[in-house]
Amino acid sequence: MKILALSGSNADGSFNEALLKYIVKHFGNKYDFELATVKGLPMYKEGVDAPADVLALGKQIEDSDLVLIASPEQQHSVTSALKSALEWLSSSVHPFHNKPVVIVSTSPMPQGGSRSQTRLKSILASPGFSAVVFNGDEFMMGNASKQFDENGDLVNEGTVKFLDHFFDEVDDWYKQVTK
Repeated sequence: MKILALSGSNADGSFNEALLKYIVKHFGNKYDFELATVKGLPMYKEGVDAPADVLALGKQIEDSDLVLIASPEQQHSVTSALKSALEWLSSSVHPFHNKPVVIVSTSPMPQGGSRSQTRLKSILASPGFSAVVFNGDEFMMGNASKQFDENGDLVNEGTVKFLDHFFDEVDDWYKQVTK
């Protein structure tokens, strides 16, 4: 399965990007990953044709079997960078149509980005998307600053075990939605 791992952060030293990099390393022998980010994409502007870098991201989404979005939380919602990218991707191009999407998040706060996941699921249900969103167990890792070692590996065995379980559920769900 080809997975586009999309970081919804434009922050330097993003914990969500670190989480995606760990997932790519941990599951790299099982899936074909491609990393992407919303970092550096221009702010959405209604009535303007999508810029080349937005079109390129749309093509990456189209070419993937599944999109894995790491969604940071800001002000109880998704980041403005992610929201802007999604506005481009639901207005100018529509690469999420019938695309399986899975959301993960991490945060320095204990709740692990739970509100951003809820908000992102609502956004992906909006007209212009028609994404097929995974709604099984949720992977929300809190206290991100304490979760990674100097090599970018997760330090908590229980977290790694749950991540394995989470991806087993994703595999089962993916098989069901792509029949």
